[in-house]
Order: sequence, then C-alpha cells, then structure tokens
Amino acid sequence: MGNWITLDTHHGKARAWEALPEGTPRGGLVVIQEIFGVNEHMRSVAERFAAQGYAVLAPSFFDLLDDADAAKPLELPYDNDGVRAGLDAVNAIGVEKSLVLVRAAATRLASHGKVGTVGYCWGGSIALLAALRLGLPSVSYYGARNVQFLDETPKAPVMFHFGALDKSIPPEAIAAHREKLPKMETFVYPADHGFNRDVGHAYDPDSAALALQRTLDFFTEHLG
Repeated sequence: MGNWITLDTHHGKARAWEALPEGTPRGGLVVIQEIFGVNEHMRSVAERFAAQGYAVLAPSFFDLLDDADAAKPLELPYDNDGVRAGLDAVNAIGVEKSLVLVRAAATRLASHGKVGTVGYCWGGSIALLAALRLGLPSVSYYGARNVQFLDETPKAPVMFHFGALDKSIPPEAIAAHREKLPKMETFVYPADHGFNRDVGHAYDPDSAALALQRTLDFFTEHLG
C-alpha cells in the first residue's frame, strides 16, 4: 500500500500518492490524474505500476486550487456534477501550474533512475506536454486537449491511446496525431473514453490490458 507525501512548488504545497515497488525501482513514473482527482481508482493505478517495478507518484493537482482543503485531497464523483466541477478545477489550475507540479514530482523521483509520465483524460494532455516541454517520456490516454499542442517539437517520446467510440475525440483529431507526430505511436481501440477506468461504465478490459502492455513496453524501452 502507498501513502501520501507532500511536494513543494512555488505555487504552494501539493500532496501526492506514493507507491514504491519491492526492491530497487527500475525508474520513476508520475501518474497524472483524470478530472476526478487522485481517488481510489487513480491510487490503484499507481499501485499497479509500482507492482511492475516503478517508483510512482500521483500528484493531487487539485491541491493547487486556491480553495483546496488542507485536510483531504479533493475527489469528485463520476457523474455530471463531478464532470462539471472537475473541468472547472483543471481550467482554474491551468497548464503552467500543472507542469510545475509534474516537474516537482519528477524531481522527487529522479533518485530512482529515469522518469516518465502516464496520464488519463485531462491528465493525458498534461502527459503529452510533459514530453513536449519537460523532456519526460510519456504515455497519453485519451487526451481530448492534445490537438492544440501537436505543432510543438517533442523533447521526449510519447505514446497515444484512444478509443474509437470516444465522441470527445473524433477520428480527425486522432489522424492529426499521426500526421503531426508521425514518429510517435498512436493506437486506437474498440472502446469509449475512459476505457482504462475499471470502476466506470466505459471500462473495456481487453482494450485496457492491451494498452497497458504497450505502455509497459514503452517504459521498458525508454526508462529501463
């Protein structure tokens, strides 16, 4: 089981769920949340990567909000109200603060070897930016905000996972990834947005398993 630790940034303190493997880590991994917070599901994602040998931090990006609860990280429900609140929260935090927190987590993990990121939903787009701007090998799951950043030159490799049934990311958006970043692998699955989230209606176990294997192969290649 993991535990909460605290990261310091010039935007303030933020908690992060830390999950460590048995034995010497093969590298570090920053797990970047969906819009619902570092909830039980995201903590379990961190634990699963730790079980694969990585030292993992899952930062609570909502801690950067001006009205963040000092006693408990914000977790939102998987419903329409949760979606609206989550979108408002990540829009209020913005890209710059988010990347500062990713960098802080990566710096904390650097003693364990090379560091990468993996992000989901909104976090998928932050993971892309971590590759583009921070030079961290990254895996982006169904990042609906990716397209606006695809003209930037990557500083590190990135892999993309999308669902063919995802209405928030149309086929032309997926095609733009292949056109603008042709050296980066882009995979599409017969699944919807959120297909990796095993607590939601969109969960597709076959697609999730295949995407995870490809993700692990990517990190084996780029982190060790």
